[in-house]
Amino acid sequence: MWTAWPINTPAPLSEPAMLGTHATRAADDDVESRMYRAVFDSVMTQRLIPGTKLPEAQLCELFKVGRSVVRKVLQRLAHDHIVELRPNRGAFVAVPSPEETRLIFEARQALEAAVLRLAVQHATPADLADLRQQLREEHAAMHRHDQPAWTRLASGFHLRLAVLARNPILQRYLEEVISRCSLIVALYEPPGNAACEHAEHERVVDCIEQGDAEGAVQAMQVHLQQLQNNIVLEREAPERSLKQLLGLDG
Repeated sequence: MWTAWPINTPAPLSEPAMLGTHATRAADDDVESRMYRAVFDSVMTQRLIPGTKLPEAQLCELFKVGRSVVRKVLQRLAHDHIVELRPNRGAFVAVPSPEETRLIFEARQALEAAVLRLAVQHATPADLADLRQQLREEHAAMHRHDQPAWTRLASGFHLRLAVLARNPILQRYLEEVISRCSLIVALYEPPGNAACEHAEHERVVDCIEQGDAEGAVQAMQVHLQQLQNNIVLEREAPERSLKQLLGLDG
C-alpha cells in the first residue's frame, strides 16, 4: 500500500537522511563557532585592528563555507559589537569613537559603584574566599605571561563582583558594558599593558572585606580611570593577509 502525501507537504525524511541533516547542521554549527572565535580572538589579541575589512568572499574561501554561513557569523559579531556592518560596503572590525569610549567608561563607573555598594552589603565569607582565589589565579597568569588568560581573569573579576550585588538586572547591564569596554581596551590599549592592574583589584577586595563601601568605590574609580587613560585611539594597520590576521597560517 502506498501513502499519498498532501500537496506541498514533504514526505518525512528516512532515518539515514535525518542523520545526514543533523550531521550537516552540526558541521555548520562547528564552522560557525570556529569562524566567530577566530575573528573574536584576533580582535582581542590585536591582530585585527579597528576598521579592518572582513570580505565575505575571503571568509568563504578560508573556512570553506557558503555566504549564508559567513553572513550569519558576521551578524553575531555585529550583535556583540565586534564588527560593524556597513550598507553596500560590507563588514569591518568595529571602530569605537572617542565619544563612544567616553560614554561607555562613564556608564561603567556608575554601574560598578552601584555594584560595589551592594556587594559590601551582601558579600559572605565564602564570597570573599572566592575573590581571593580569583586574585591568586590572576597573579599566576600575570607571572607566566599568559596574556589571554590574564585578560579573561581580569574581566571575570569585575563580573564576579556583579554577582555579589545580588541584583540580576544590574548584573546584566554591567555585563554588556564590560563586554564593550573589554573590546575597546583590546582594540586600543598598547601591546604589553595589563588589561587591569592586579594591585588595584586587591585594594577593592580589601575594602569589601573591611565593609568600606565608599573606599571600594573610590579604589574602583581610580582603577577604571587608569584603564581609560591607557587607551590610545590611533593605531597603524599591519600589512598582512586576512589569513595571517586571523591566525590561520600556522
